[in-house]
Amino acid sequence: MALRTIVQDGDPILKKVCRPVTNFDDRLATLLDDMQETLIDAGGLGLAGPQVGVMRRLFIALDERDLPEDGEMPADWEPKFIECINPEILECSEDEVTLYEGCLSFPGHNGAISRPRKVKIRAQDRHGEFFEMEGEEMLARCFCHETNHLDGVTIMDLAEHFYEDDYPDEVED
Repeated sequence: MALRTIVQDGDPILKKVCRPVTNFDDRLATLLDDMQETLIDAGGLGLAGPQVGVMRRLFIALDERDLPEDGEMPADWEPKFIECINPEILECSEDEVTLYEGCLSFPGHNGAISRPRKVKIRAQDRHGEFFEMEGEEMLARCFCHETNHLDGVTIMDLAEHFYEDDYPDEVED
């Protein structure tokens, strides 16, 4: 595995629409493994293909669903990832929440963005097998955020307003 460089604000690749993944091979597996290592190193929750310079419809998300509700990470916790190839959002809950959201490609910028509390996606895994999955709260937000990247849409396009650097957990209405 190798660390990939995360594409930063101003790079035109972040505004482009990605093409579908058609080859489920060793190169794809290596890319996904590299993205996992890069995400861990960067301390993020998700990472999409264009953020590492790859114009394909794929992203990974840190799977924190098995962590305790208090948010404390056990010392022996091994990170798990959800790999989504050619994802599509099938359903979104009508209730939304507005939170400040950051992005590894826009460090220091946190945008207030409304997202559905619950999202259902359909995607393929690294072997090309289709699956469906529901995400709630932060995972739903991550699914939406990373899928936006695949369509050339970033937090800079969606944010109602920005809060720089440190930010509160929830936006006050």
